[in-house]
Amino acid sequence: MEITRKADQQSTQGPSEYFTGEATITGMFSREDPSRLTGAIVRFEPGARTAWHSHPLGQTLIVTEGVGWTQVDGGPKYEFEAGDIMWCPPDRKHWHGATPHEAMTHIALQEALDGENVTWMEHVTDEEYLAETGDD
Repeated sequence: MEITRKADQQSTQGPSEYFTGEATITGMFSREDPSRLTGAIVRFEPGARTAWHSHPLGQTLIVTEGVGWTQVDGGPKYEFEAGDIMWCPPDRKHWHGATPHEAMTHIALQEALDGENVTWMEHVTDEEYLAETGDD
């Protein structure tokens, strides 16, 4: 059994080429072969979001606090909240982040394929980010 204690986990700011606003990444990990699992805890301050991106084997997000938004390219934007679990299928261009007025934290889990777990793309525009949700 391996335990990574909270006090020993490193935190880093989400790089500006992949995030808009303030996002903090904590406890980033990857498992050794034959596992392909990678993950991290990501906190988005109000207004923060990822750039558009995809994952070769999909991504599961477990929301632990706050309220956020997510969207798959070409689809509606959805709101989610603490306790929700989301699945984005493989190779689907998407983004996720906090709402403008509330922070959000999620655990992100994805598998690597040939050593790659994410493909980053362009930033989400303010117009895309502030569009109406499909929940309305």
